[in-house]
Amino acid sequence: METSERKIDLFEVAEIKLSYSAKVKNSLRPKVGTSRQVYEVFAQAWEDDRIEFVEDFKVMLLSRANRVLGIVTISSGGTAGTVVDVKLVYAAAIKSAAQSIVIAHNHPSGNLLPSEQDKRLTHRIKQAGIILDIPVLDHLIMTSEGYYSFADEGEL
Repeated sequence: METSERKIDLFEVAEIKLSYSAKVKNSLRPKVGTSRQVYEVFAQAWEDDRIEFVEDFKVMLLSRANRVLGIVTISSGGTAGTVVDVKLVYAAAIKSAAQSIVIAHNHPSGNLLPSEQDKRLTHRIKQAGIILDIPVLDHLIMTSEGYYSFADEGEL
């Protein structure tokens, strides 16, 4: 029986390529300037059958002119929470060349008030954004009946 051994080349590495391919003209992208406008764009992107079922965490990626580059789901959890990896939030922002972000998650319970965990997560993401020069403009808690804005409430 023959065994084939492959010599490992320590200088062989994967090629990493960063690119961004816009499929929508800048002038056609929604522009957001208020928490209400952000809520309306997020609400369109949220699946109706999930907002009262499981907790999802999403990021809205914005251009310098506050035009929406895209919305990405970072995590999905259970009925009472979801785990958010801050690195994934900013991986999406960097890959899309976002100039700022808005974060959002839903509360299936319908409760609009932020928990202490929500406040801690917001602070962690905001601190990472300061280092990367990609500010967090707002954090919305979404329900099927409304929203809570950290920025509007002075908690950002």
